[in-house]
Amino acid sequence: MNDTVIASFTKRYESLGGQVRVAVSTESAALAAVEIVRERGGTRVAVAGLDEPLAEAFERALAGAGVEVLREPFTGVKLPHGIDECQAGITGAVFGIAQSGTLAEVATNDAVRLVSGLPRTHIGVVKASEIVERFEDAAPRLRAIFSEHSGACTVSFISGPSRTGDIELILTMGVHGPEAAYVIVLDDAEGRDSQ
Repeated sequence: MNDTVIASFTKRYESLGGQVRVAVSTESAALAAVEIVRERGGTRVAVAGLDEPLAEAFERALAGAGVEVLREPFTGVKLPHGIDECQAGITGAVFGIAQSGTLAEVATNDAVRLVSGLPRTHIGVVKASEIVERFEDAAPRLRAIFSEHSGACTVSFISGPSRTGDIELILTMGVHGPEAAYVIVLDDAEGRDSQ
């Protein structure tokens, strides 16, 4: 992965009020999540949309730090109240866009959207090799996603914490979603441990 693309994504995402951490392995990504959850005072975390090895590593690291972890599949009882009681939600992104500092999150059920939208802190995880430079580079990926999921499919674009402005033009963070947003970029460059 081109370090320039990671730097561009980081600069743009952080200009929108988010924070980026770069990890060189699954284990270091999981430890970065533990650090973020501790910084935010979290004791309960929901995890959705990560591939199985990554989800397991995150669960091990978080549980080892004394954090309760809710993972997919979520039961009806846990939706949405159980997720709403979590202080942080961790979700996987299918790709990122450096030009806008944006994560693209795909949901084929409500769980992923609830995990990224209900808790006060959102942690998105994206592989560095999946960060594209420009909006135009995202179009073929989006077409492929919608072709692959002919039924219910939602793509959410996430660029930092939730923000809204009222009629007096006062910007308020976290009203309609997370007040704090982080991205862990998993640098899966060839020759590095991405498992």
